[in-house]
Amino acid sequence: MSSAAGSAGGAVAPVAADGAAPAGLVPPRGLLIDFGGVLTTSVFDAFDAFAVAEGLEPGAISSLFRTDAEARQLLIDIEAGAIDTVAFGPPFAVRAGLAPDRAEGVVHRMFAALQPDEAMGRMVRAARAAGIRTGLVSNSWGDGMSYDPVLLAEAFDAVVLSHEERVRKPAPEIFLTGAARIGLEPSECVFVDDLPFNLAPAEELGMRTVRHRSAEETIPQLEALFGVPLR
Repeated sequence: MSSAAGSAGGAVAPVAADGAAPAGLVPPRGLLIDFGGVLTTSVFDAFDAFAVAEGLEPGAISSLFRTDAEARQLLIDIEAGAIDTVAFGPPFAVRAGLAPDRAEGVVHRMFAALQPDEAMGRMVRAARAAGIRTGLVSNSWGDGMSYDPVLLAEAFDAVVLSHEERVRKPAPEIFLTGAARIGLEPSECVFVDDLPFNLAPAEELGMRTVRHRSAEETIPQLEALFGVPLR
């Protein structure tokens, strides 16, 4: 959901602070990218909008997932496809302190404020048009998250959704699946995510990584890595 570029340790040299790739490093061939908070506005902001609409304090939902073990398990289960949005609603409403009649459709309402980041969408399209293999790797919430079918068709060679694969980031398997689906080795890929704990396992597999804060920061870093204009 948000931050700058870099690579921390592992087998791959880091990206320089100015976004330039280290001298002698072979340019990558594939781009794997997160959805919520990277190709969209902040998921945390969407959670806050939902909280306020439900009469809760801003930050209440993010805090709940961090501090309440049962809520955290619900998050894990829905992203891993162990439960669907219908099964998620009632126990989540209890943990969040919502009235029982607010359980129906709760996941859709939690993401209702998400908006596409048009600059990032154009960037992925430009990358694919330049011959870069592109893949979406997203921790998905069943049918509760709305993926623009036009974006998926125009911008991506492969789409990997956690609830379909039954595995979620940061498990290494989902990054391996993403690389395989675009026909590349992990070491040939760059992975972009806004959450640092999702970057570390990608780096351990040999991927270069960029931590996303904004299109203004991320796109120049990717242009430096791939050596092509993406705006």
